[in-house]
Amino acid sequence: MAGAPARYLVFFQYFGTRYSGVMETKSDQALVGVQNYLEKAAEQLKPSAPIKFHISSRTDSGVHALANAAHLDIQRAPGRAPFTGPQLLHGLNHFLKPEPIRTYVYRLLLGCAHRSQIPVFEQDLCWAPPGGPLDIPAMRAAAQLLLGTHDFSTFRSPRPEAAAQSPVRTLQLLQLQPGHGLLGQHHLHRGLEFWEVKVKSKSFLYRQVRRMVGALVAVGQGRLAPGQLQQLLELRDPRALPPHATAPPEGLFLHSVEYSPTDLAPPSAPAEEELCGLSRKEFIT
Repeated sequence: MAGAPARYLVFFQYFGTRYSGVMETKSDQALVGVQNYLEKAAEQLKPSAPIKFHISSRTDSGVHALANAAHLDIQRAPGRAPFTGPQLLHGLNHFLKPEPIRTYVYRLLLGCAHRSQIPVFEQDLCWAPPGGPLDIPAMRAAAQLLLGTHDFSTFRSPRPEAAAQSPVRTLQLLQLQPGHGLLGQHHLHRGLEFWEVKVKSKSFLYRQVRRMVGALVAVGQGRLAPGQLQQLLELRDPRALPPHATAPPEGLFLHSVEYSPTDLAPPSAPAEEELCGLSRKEFIT
């Protein structure tokens, strides 16, 4: 027969920007509660009964917490000893650790009337959108509308399986800047121009970067106005963006993955039963 569950008091902190508040919400909402993520992490501890976080203080959507508190009961399988405080701390924090910041670069080549004009050593390493020059100032204005925290449903893949992820993401950087050829200046005498779309975030939705780049190019071609891009964002519907608006994959590069010093440091000996560092656990696809 199983013994009584062990009860723990935990303290946790979080940035509330990407949460609907601390309390549990339905999982199909664009923003869900901090409690959803705590209990999802607790599932990884393999308890013999679901773990419920009984949170002491509510916070509203977007509100941060330096030290909220909750108690929870953990029932382990027969013959398994209760977790110690440090074991629980490290077990939960393993699944709640902060995400590294990822930077992608998308390379555009302007000045090609036809794909055959792309330099040999740039084939399949950039996208040369058809048509004339792009309106770079308009593209930069449109990029500003996508910065920050938004529901990016319009810019995720319309495939049904993509809907399982929360569509809320935070873009820290979306920048259009002059680029260069991968083999020096071989393109200059031909009047070709390289541009790079640089985007930075902790996580992205499936095909989000390529769909955003495609929409920005549509702005640069005059097929979309910056204000229309804002309207597409607010529709929160992946079907609102035409399929041909997705930029091809060959121009996209993972530029860097940045870890904070605390992510790379060996684990220290934290205070008993203290839980900290809540962040969303997500992956780039």
